Amino acid sequence: MIEKDNKKSRRDFLKKGMVSVAGISLFPSFIKGKNKAKEETKEKKNKKIIYRTLGRTGMKVPIVSLGATDPGITRAALGAGIIHLDTAYYYGGGSHETMLGEALKGRPRDSFVIATKIQSLLDYRTGLPPKNASATEIKADMRKKTETSLKRLQLDYVDILYLHGLNNPELAGLQMARDVMLELKKEGKTRFLGTSFHHKELELIPATVKEKIYDIILTTYNFRQPHREDVKKAIAYAAKAGLGIIAMKVMAGVFWDKERKHPINCKAALKWVLQDENVHTVIPGISTFDELETDMSVMEDLRLTPREKEDLRFGEKHALAGLYCAQCGRCRSQCRYNLDIPTVMRS
Repeated sequence: MIEKDNKKSRRDFLKKGMVSVAGISLFPSFIKGKNKAKEETKEKKNKKIIYRTLGRTGMKVPIVSLGATDPGITRAALGAGIIHLDTAYYYGGGSHETMLGEALKGRPRDSFVIATKIQSLLDYRTGLPPKNASATEIKADMRKKTETSLKRLQLDYVDILYLHGLNNPELAGLQMARDVMLELKKEGKTRFLGTSFHHKELELIPATVKEKIYDIILTTYNFRQPHREDVKKAIAYAAKAGLGIIAMKVMAGVFWDKERKHPINCKAALKWVLQDENVHTVIPGISTFDELETDMSVMEDLRLTPREKEDLRFGEKHALAGLYCAQCGRCRSQCRYNLDIPTVMRS
């Protein structure tokens, strides 16, 4: 159940058409029976939804997709027209995949697009497998993780399987990783392959394109990145090569300040990313019904209003750096304890 201070936002949200929220005893007609599908279809038709094609995959998805969240919001998002759901083997220790498996149970398999992520055994200092790990061990680990993810999701296959958390461009072309990813695709465990990363976009995007086996790139992209114009060019290069581009970390920290008193205009942040037509969809994390409604509303008009343009300059005008981490990695060499500071900040 949602906390008390969220009851009004949920009630307003449901009135505006975001139905299909399971687990709420006051709305049983939205949970079971034939009326569920009819209501979802009706509400989707009443809302503007912009679709883009994920590169050479041919899959058409709304420009707003869904990152990790809870069961109620997942079902509401599906009812609102979102079809692409993102998860990973690691999220919530596996509980997020399990939740999605339950939320998707009974839905036609061709009515949603789902992606999950796996990672090989890695030495986090090099971004490559440990020297003492054999190719057989690496491949077995990646295969086991994929099988576990499918079992949690209660699916025979996912639409996108990511080689996750790239930190070194060499990993994208590492033969043992390439082999197992291609084997999983050939066996029908996934339709398409991708890479995902939180930093080093200017190295990892071209490295992914170079390998020619990946169909999707999931990358950080937002208006606060110091190198955002270079990231935009790299994204354009990958899109021209036929890859689908999905953006994450689009809210750029959510707040301008570490005290969390000055929220970023998230609608404006979303618009900024989606104005780049080489970005095919975004996967913002959504934790409330109000946030879901706001994110879906960007499709009414992707143009930034004068006020929204000003909002995106608020932090710069007021010299607010907050806790936003650009994931550049320059701090690693300065840490006397050899901590992975960017990963700590992201977490």
